[in-house]
Amino acid sequence: MTTPELGTDTPGLTVRCQENRAVSVRFRDRFSFDADSVHYAVELEAPGLTARNDEIVAWIWDRDLPSFLEELTAEFRRWDGERVWHTDNHDLTVAAVFRAGGHIGLTWTLRPWVRASGGWSASVTTVLEAGEQLSSLAADLRHFLAAEAR
Repeated sequence: MTTPELGTDTPGLTVRCQENRAVSVRFRDRFSFDADSVHYAVELEAPGLTARNDEIVAWIWDRDLPSFLEELTAEFRRWDGERVWHTDNHDLTVAAVFRAGGHIGLTWTLRPWVRASGGWSASVTTVLEAGEQLSSLAADLRHFLAAEAR
C-alpha cells in the first residue's frame, strides 16, 4: 500500500507492508542535475532497523523501477522463483516473489558503496496485493520520479 507524502517541501512516497505496517520503504528528496538522471533517497524502516541511502540514481536509459513493477502487475498468473531489478550501480535492488493468495513479496535492499571496503546492506520485505496495490505502486513511483524538481 502506498501513501504520497503531502504537505512537505519535497514530495515523497511511502510503501507499507500489508502484513506489518511497521515495515516501510520511503522514497523522498528527489532532485535532478540534468535531463539524463533523477536522484533520490530511499529509507527502509522495520522494528529495530532504519537505513537510508541519500543518493540513488535513476538514468533515463535504464529499465526503470516503475516498468519492472508494471511487468509484475501484467503477470496475472503466478510465476516461479524470483524476479530482480536493480539500479545501474546496484545500490538499490528489488526482488519480487509471488506468494500465496495473490500477493507479491518485494524485498528492498540498500547497498551503498558496493565496491567499498566496510560497505553495508539492509533489506526489508513488503507484501502487497499483486493486482491493484502493485499497479498503484508502479503509477505512484512513476509520478514521483517524473515530478518537477523543486
